[in-house]
Amino acid sequence: MTTGSVITRSMTVRPLEIDGSFLIESKSFGDARGDFYEVYREDVLAEALGYAPKVLQTNVSTSCRNVLRGVHGAATPPGLAKFVTCIRGSMLDFVVDVRIGSPTFGRWDMIVLDGAGATSVYVEEGLGHAFVALTDDTCVQYQLSDLYRPAEVLTVHPLDPEIGLPLKLPGEPILSERDAAAPTLREAGELGLLPTYDTCLKLRAARQQQ
Repeated sequence: MTTGSVITRSMTVRPLEIDGSFLIESKSFGDARGDFYEVYREDVLAEALGYAPKVLQTNVSTSCRNVLRGVHGAATPPGLAKFVTCIRGSMLDFVVDVRIGSPTFGRWDMIVLDGAGATSVYVEEGLGHAFVALTDDTCVQYQLSDLYRPAEVLTVHPLDPEIGLPLKLPGEPILSERDAAAPTLREAGELGLLPTYDTCLKLRAARQQQ
């Protein structure tokens, strides 16, 4: 299991309901010039995780309103952890438990992220991630624990009724061709594409011992 909350002068890290996911809330310091806040602190996140996180690649996406990206993960091992921050706009962010054998398998947690909120989400290896843009020109930054390798990408259909993400959009979501053709969670499991909870726990334990 993940550790408890970590609170510092500049940010708070607390675990979400899905084991292996965290909400990072940064404190904004403002004056007449504008505002400043720390998005990422390795030392603070490491205290919450029990191991030092890695950041080997940073990506940025922009999305128009109603764009739905996900549910995305990666073959585990090696897995791909993500530190997700909304730089501009607003989004519903989802952590989806796709780990076979997990006590919360198939469940999700939802967080609203926006460019003014100074909040981020950390998604550990083995978990699925998705978001829907609530405004045009929503800009999202992803800091990845490893290099992005297309052959290792895991995609589960974001409209799978058994997952039941509460999108509540004013219109049809806009999906990529890959996401629209993705298997459901049940189908992905039958195809042997999903990570196991036991494997993910062993990866975490190995990092905590390093």
